[in-house]
Amino acid sequence: MTERKVFNQDQPPSYAGRGLREALTVLIFVETSREFGRGLLHGIARYSRLHGHWRIYQRPVALDSSLPDWRDMKIDGAIARDVRVAQGLVHAGFPVVFVQHSRDLYEHFPCLVTDGQSISNMCAEHLLERGFKNFAFCGYDDFIWSRNRCRFFTEYISKAGHQAFVYSQPRSASKRLWKNEQYVLAEWLKGLPKPVALMACNDDRALQVVEACKLAGLAVPEDVAVIGVDNDPIVCELADPPISSIALTTEAAGYAAAELLDRLMHGEPMAGQRIMVYPTRVVARVSTDITAVTDPEVAAAVCYIREHADRPIQVADVVRATAVSRRVLENRFRTALRRSIHQEIQRVRVNHIMQLLVDTDLSVKEIARRSGFDSPGHIARYFRRVTGVSLREYRHRYTAR
Repeated sequence: MTERKVFNQDQPPSYAGRGLREALTVLIFVETSREFGRGLLHGIARYSRLHGHWRIYQRPVALDSSLPDWRDMKIDGAIARDVRVAQGLVHAGFPVVFVQHSRDLYEHFPCLVTDGQSISNMCAEHLLERGFKNFAFCGYDDFIWSRNRCRFFTEYISKAGHQAFVYSQPRSASKRLWKNEQYVLAEWLKGLPKPVALMACNDDRALQVVEACKLAGLAVPEDVAVIGVDNDPIVCELADPPISSIALTTEAAGYAAAELLDRLMHGEPMAGQRIMVYPTRVVARVSTDITAVTDPEVAAAVCYIREHADRPIQVADVVRATAVSRRVLENRFRTALRRSIHQEIQRVRVNHIMQLLVDTDLSVKEIARRSGFDSPGHIARYFRRVTGVSLREYRHRYTAR
C-alpha cells in the first residue's frame, strides 16, 4: 500500500509511484445538478475510458449534498468540488484535485478554477455589441466568484465609458429566501434606466432575473436584456424567454483534471497546479436578441450581417441593405457601435466558425463550406489573421477532443 502522509500547506505531499497498469479507484464528488458539474464529469469519463482505466466511485450529488465518509472507502485519489471534502481527503493523505471558482483560495491545492475575468469581459462585450448604454449586474453577495465576476464586469463597462448598476442582496436571511427576494429584485429592476443590459453571475441567477422581470411587468429583452454563465441547456432553453449564456470549457477542464489526478496518483507532488476553465463563446438566445441602437439604418445593417454569418459578404452588400451611402453608414456605425462595418463582419463570421469548431466534430473542409469559404486553406488563413490562432489550436484549447 502507498504510505499516506499528513498534508502540510508549506510542504505539499508527494506520492510513491504505482505501477502504470495497476487499476486505481477514484472518488468523484462533483454535483450533477448543474451543467458545470456535468461538463466536468463528461471530461473525466472520457479520460478514464482512454487512459485511466479507473474504478470510479461517483456520488450523484447536488451542491448541498451530505459529505461522503471517505474513511470507509478504499480509494487512491479524488476530484472534489466541496472544500470540506477536499480538505479532509488531503489531510488524510490522498491526492486530490479541488474544483473551485477562485484562484485566490487554497493556493497549495491542485485546483481547477474558472477564468472570471475572461467570462465577465465576454459578457460585457456581447452586451456592448448590441448598442446598450445602460448596464447592470446581479449576483450572490456571499460568493467570492460572484463578486469577482461583478468587479470584472463593472470595470470593463467603465472602461467603455458607461456605468454598471449592481444589485445588493437583502441582509436578512429570511428576505434572501427566493419567495421574498423576488419582490426586492423586481423593485430594483424597475428602478434601472431602460433599456438595460444585465449580466447575471450564472444561469440560475439569470433565470431568477427573468422571473423578477415578469413580476415587475418588464419585457425581456426589450426592457431588460439578460445573459448568464454556464450555458446550462435545462435552465436556459426552458426559460421564458430562453436565456443567452456563456459556454465554458468544462469538458476539456474535466479531462485535464483527470489527467492531473492520474499524475498525482503516480507520484507527482501536490504543488498548487492549476487547470483553468475558460469561456468559449456566447450562446445567444432570445434574452439578448435585440439591437439597442436608435439609428434604424445601423440596426438594419447589424441584422443583415448576423443573418449572413455563413456567407462571404462585403461592406458593399451591407450598405445595399440600408437606405444611406457607404460613408454615412460607416460614420453612423462607428458612432453607435465603436467599430467599423468590416470589423463587425469579421467578428460575426469568426464567431460562427468558433461555434462550429467547438460544438461539432465537423472537418475543417466542411466548416469552410458551411462558412462560405472556398477551401480549407482559405478559412485557415482568415481565422488565423483575425484571431491570431489556428483552427486546430482553437479547437484543441476549448474542447476535450
